[in-house]
Amino acid sequence: MKNLILIRHAKSSWEAPLKDFDRPLVKRGIIDAHDVSATISKFLPKTYLIWCSTAARAVETALIFAQNISYPIESIVYKDDLYTFDEKQLEKVIKSCNNALESVILFGHNEAITNFVNKFGDVFIDNVPTSGFVSLQFDTESWEKLDKGKTHKTIFPKDLK
Repeated sequence: MKNLILIRHAKSSWEAPLKDFDRPLVKRGIIDAHDVSATISKFLPKTYLIWCSTAARAVETALIFAQNISYPIESIVYKDDLYTFDEKQLEKVIKSCNNALESVILFGHNEAITNFVNKFGDVFIDNVPTSGFVSLQFDTESWEKLDKGKTHKTIFPKDLK
């Protein structure tokens, strides 16, 4: 069994004249990230690794979640190739996981996340919102052989308002 949790980065700013990669979170994004991360503990596997895009907004989101779920921030694995909006690239990264890992939490970007969860999950999600949490389970021992899995749990900020 493999468990994959995908979390879309929190709401970020389009205001500052920055490159997309460098955009920071806005206040609403910070609040939403705290709200969602405060409610996910009972849906997390016993052990897991966190992978995160190197984009500023994904890093900030991962740090908020790590703080709230008591995950050591120095254990977060940052991956440049998770800065993608393409589900095929996201799938490639996920399928490269070491099979010794049973569970991975991944912080990334849309459209890649929404398209991935719709391809591999069993519940259609129109759009995974910012700070959105989607947990998928796969009946396989190999990340490389991921196929259709089960959408185990979704938590979106609007569900907590």
